[in-house]
Amino acid sequence: MSRRAPLPGASELFRLTSGNALEFPAPAEAREPEPEPEQPRRLVRGAGAKSSTPRQKHDAKITVYVSGDELLAMEHARLTLRGSHGLVVDRGRLVREAVAVLLADFDEYGEDSVLVRRLRAGGPDDPAESGAGG
Repeated sequence: MSRRAPLPGASELFRLTSGNALEFPAPAEAREPEPEPEQPRRLVRGAGAKSSTPRQKHDAKITVYVSGDELLAMEHARLTLRGSHGLVVDRGRLVREAVAVLLADFDEYGEDSVLVRRLRAGGPDDPAESGAGG
């Protein structure tokens, strides 16, 4: 008895799959029953919900560490956007939008922006308070 695993033949590996091309059927002993095609699960959206925009390639990446509470709040916001507003977004898109809003506010209001006020207020992530330089 051979200890080799049964492998598909060349006709199975290199068969043409376009609609007009000939397909070479696999030998009867190599054929497996085709599974029933699964119906894709669909998200039920409210009336007026827009489909998501196509994915966009980004050329830079950063890593940001957040606390468990911040991650939980972000997931809650993401799920609320999905459930209440019909907006399906991933965490990356949510962060990019938040950064865009914050930077637009900074450009418009400068000294009185939310960013400047929050950074001046300090907090646990403030390097000046923890003694760490950045």
